[in-house]
Amino acid sequence: MVVKPAFEVIEEDEEVVAPPRRDTALLMLALKSLSARAVAAIADLFTLATVGSAFWLCLAIKDNPNVYQLVLAAMYAVFVLAANWIVRRK
Repeated sequence: MVVKPAFEVIEEDEEVVAPPRRDTALLMLALKSLSARAVAAIADLFTLATVGSAFWLCLAIKDNPNVYQLVLAAMYAVFVLAANWIVRRK
């Protein structure tokens, strides 16, 4: 029984392996700036979601709210403001 090697070394020509071109550097720079913009957009989505949830809570209790519901809605609004302030503080 003859066992063939699983891998064999292939000589590479210098023409095949080219040094990185300037296009690659430009692509990496573009991807880096795009990822930075994505992080900023995610932070904006966090703000939008938290403020939207506070608005939904106020609309959910608009029919004859009692004192406890108003106090809890105010506490939630303060919590949302504090959370957004902590996220934006960086």
